[in-house]
Amino acid sequence: QVQLVESGGGLVQAGDSLRLSCAASGRSFSSYAMGWFRQAPGKGREFVASNLWSVGRTYYGNSVKGRFTISRDNYKNTIYLQMNSLKPEDTAVYYCAADDRGSYQYTNENGYNYWGQGTQVTVSS
Repeated sequence: QVQLVESGGGLVQAGDSLRLSCAASGRSFSSYAMGWFRQAPGKGREFVASNLWSVGRTYYGNSVKGRFTISRDNYKNTIYLQMNSLKPEDTAVYYCAADDRGSYQYTNENGYNYWGQGTQVTVSS
């Protein structure tokens, strides 16, 4: 069982930066695929970024490429999402996700079997 706890959300202005954190339990954290997804009101869950450290792969959604960066600290069992140049359309609940099954679906929410509770990010114009 893996537990995920996100933190770092808040209210910022357009153009600001914010860093989200996700602390994970589990003894094999370095082998997990880890991802960030987001869900805006009235919309489906959108892929943001993912990382599989063991093979050095990182993926980003088209809407955040060049602005967001995913990173991880395997000693702290934590992943991060650095969000720069935030836009009002980035407003959403951001979810951390983990996969310990080796699904290889890094950009699809079905590829993850553990989810955090979410953290709200609101970007004002």
